[in-house]
Amino acid sequence: MSDDIISYSSDKKGIVTSKNIPEDISPDIVSLRPTSFKEYIGQNDTVETLKIAIQAAKMRNESLDHILLHGPPGLGKTTISHIIASEMEKNLIVTSGPALEKGGDLIGILTNLGDGDIFFIDEIHRIPKIVEEFLYPAMEDFAIDFIFDKGIHARSHRYRLKQFVLIGATTRVGLLSSPLRDRFGIFRTLDFYSVEQLVVIIKRSAAIFNTIISENGALELAKRSRGTPRIANRLLKRVRDYSQVKSHGKVTKQSVQAALELEGIDGLGLTSLDRQYIKTIIDFYKGGPVGIEAIAATLQEETDTLVDVVEPFLLKMGMVLRTSSGRKASEKAYHHLKIKPEL
Repeated sequence: MSDDIISYSSDKKGIVTSKNIPEDISPDIVSLRPTSFKEYIGQNDTVETLKIAIQAAKMRNESLDHILLHGPPGLGKTTISHIIASEMEKNLIVTSGPALEKGGDLIGILTNLGDGDIFFIDEIHRIPKIVEEFLYPAMEDFAIDFIFDKGIHARSHRYRLKQFVLIGATTRVGLLSSPLRDRFGIFRTLDFYSVEQLVVIIKRSAAIFNTIISENGALELAKRSRGTPRIANRLLKRVRDYSQVKSHGKVTKQSVQAALELEGIDGLGLTSLDRQYIKTIIDFYKGGPVGIEAIAATLQEETDTLVDVVEPFLLKMGMVLRTSSGRKASEKAYHHLKIKPEL
């Protein structure tokens, strides 16, 4: 994921964001990234599919099919692309949809790819339409068509590319055009992690950080990590700092609770923005249904922030229901916020 992407945040310190923040590319966080599928935890079906595809491609001495990874932010799409490049022993070139502003930006990258190189585009749904047009022949025929001159003097030249592998990552697969989506041979959706899987990830990260964490501490942290490894690692850094100052360096259940209370994260992992989102539906719109644009306007937040960052976890937890008429707060949301439903 490119370093220059601007992230939006649902809290002051950027714990729950849609994209990478500078903290995510710090050396200690980067060191947490698995380097092979043997170290990768979770997403078992996706990992098994990719392992088989990689092994088959190696046996035939061919490149992989193009791969599309879909899922909420922080579930490992970028990490998987790094692992694929490592397993295939090929170079990895990373960019993002918003960074490809002009066709020349994309052409410059494509013409420098070698045989079997992995080209990873994060937020691929945000590629401008005019740039996307260049991807169609590149993905299908491994060629780019150049147009020289204009009018009656116009002529076309086809430039042959090396057989590369495109890996696209998106949080909004519905925004991809059909021609682009249909050109991917492998399409996998990443889901939120279970608490048990996050406990394993947290323990591994704590060991790399040389941080002592109790079983109950890891469990409590996992419960508040929104089913997302990236958030679990960010929270672990916050908790590690707090524990070093307040509890002699050992991360316990009590230190996790105290540290995350300061961050505004409750027992289910809901942030202040999550709770404001639900309260807006309940207080201003009588529990819903209400359109996402109305909620965004009331909260003075970007619609994309709510759709990409806030809603996926609330929907997964059953706090919010998405209907044809709009969003509704569920009974579980009323109970969690200790609000009595109106009869």
